[in-house]
Amino acid sequence: MADKISFEKGKLLVPDTPLIPYIEGDGVGVDIWENAQLVFDKAVEKAYGGQRRVVWKEVLAGKKAADLKGEWLPDDTLATIKSHLVAIKGPLETPVGEGIRSLNVTLRQELDLYACLRPVRYFKGVPSPLKHPEKTDITIFRENTEDIYAGIEWESGSVAVKKVIDFLQKDMQVDKIRFPESSAIGIKPISRQGSERLTRAAIDYVLAKGLTRVTLVHKGNIQKFTEGGFRKWGYELAQREYANELAAGKLVIQDVIADNFLQQILLYPEKFDVVALTNLNGDYASDALAAQVGGIGIAPGANINYETGHAIFEATHGTAPDIAGQNKANPCSLLLSGALLFDYIGWSEAAHLLTQAIERALFEQKVTGDFASQLEGVVALSTGDFAQVLLTYIEEQK
Repeated sequence: MADKISFEKGKLLVPDTPLIPYIEGDGVGVDIWENAQLVFDKAVEKAYGGQRRVVWKEVLAGKKAADLKGEWLPDDTLATIKSHLVAIKGPLETPVGEGIRSLNVTLRQELDLYACLRPVRYFKGVPSPLKHPEKTDITIFRENTEDIYAGIEWESGSVAVKKVIDFLQKDMQVDKIRFPESSAIGIKPISRQGSERLTRAAIDYVLAKGLTRVTLVHKGNIQKFTEGGFRKWGYELAQREYANELAAGKLVIQDVIADNFLQQILLYPEKFDVVALTNLNGDYASDALAAQVGGIGIAPGANINYETGHAIFEATHGTAPDIAGQNKANPCSLLLSGALLFDYIGWSEAAHLLTQAIERALFEQKVTGDFASQLEGVVALSTGDFAQVLLTYIEEQK
């Protein structure tokens, strides 16, 4: 009988048969999920000899939810994920136009999933634009709930934006809005609490993994109180709560300006272990780093609240409507996110089997069309055929 995962005294309590919600995803989500689930189940079966099993529970979001229920993100989907703590999702479509914000952002905001975790590493055999992509092994901790993603903005020419501009000019004596008659205005909230909990999560991750360096990435030279605050509060948190680790040399805190960071990850990526960033900078850096090791098609992602246990693991790429339903999509982003999920719930053996199978397939250049098109003489596998390769490799592991 399946049971919910629970969270007590800062730890997940995971039954042998956990009930885990999933969102299939739009576009290529249909192709990816049905194959990924087979691989997930095989890894668990192989790792635990049938003693453990995930019971997957579908919940609706995105276009499928809109078509079936008339809502892009139904209340019962949020309620189910809240009560089950851990979920996984494929890519979601957000319609272009007014009234509906990004569903991914909404999920993060509603569940307060403040840490976006993105491990970025190179897999041998994957085409990369770098001469030495193997030097890139960096884990991103992106703050997920603040910054411009809070969605506090007013449209140019609106009554509301005129009120905001009048307030700024008259009450706050702001004289640096160059074109007030045609300006839109947005607000960028960055808090001490948000910055500290993100930095704490990054430091705990570094120490748990036996690494050393946490780098605070910011634009504090220009935005002195928001980005600069993020940097300042991160240092203060480390000095206050991790003084022993700092003194012993087990932890090193450093910082770098965001634009310089984007240079450094190309020139000297080996200088970084874990990086902590504000929301917008983290968005840019996530895609830039993924490109260095082959693209977001193999980049896993997780959105986590380490204080409540809630977590959503996700494919980091888009819905790719041009190949949806054609059994061509690369499922590695979702698969590797599943490995992160297994690690998160303490099923590291299943995560290891899954990751090793992907490593072998990519090294042997048994790949889907996105990679095959960049490799001379390599025939593209369908999504289903790639999954079958992984099933075979998992079964062959000892």
